[in-house]
Amino acid sequence: MNAILQLISRGVDELLGRASGPLHFRLFMMPTVVTILAIRADLRDAREGRPALLGAFITNPAERRRLFCSALIDIGRVFIVAVVLDTTYQLFVLRSIHVIQLLIVAVGCAIVPYVLVRGPITRLARLLYQKKAPPIKALVAGATTDTQRRE
Repeated sequence: MNAILQLISRGVDELLGRASGPLHFRLFMMPTVVTILAIRADLRDAREGRPALLGAFITNPAERRRLFCSALIDIGRVFIVAVVLDTTYQLFVLRSIHVIQLLIVAVGCAIVPYVLVRGPITRLARLLYQKKAPPIKALVAGATTDTQRRE
């Protein structure tokens, strides 16, 4: 039991040591890049009238594949870069690779910010787009009326 507690203690110390060690900029850059990618995706979804990521992923089985592919495209490269940077950090500083710590850092830097940002920004963008643009149904109805008038 004492060995397990020492292992956990060492793991926590090593995770916290990343904030001040070499390559610490990645802990700020990765979430920033992922947040920008999430905002871009949110604005695209709001323009196209698509639902928020997490809510639609949970409640709409038909949309899961599209949402998963969209998220994978947005964060896939950033996740790989997060894995490579943390592997580099571990090799230089810790002189070994700890896979669980690697996954914790990569998920914390790439996936968590993406999921947290996607929902609120989509809702906010949808409100902004509704105020700026007239509803699509009104445009379609107006186009039909104009066409009828020309004939």
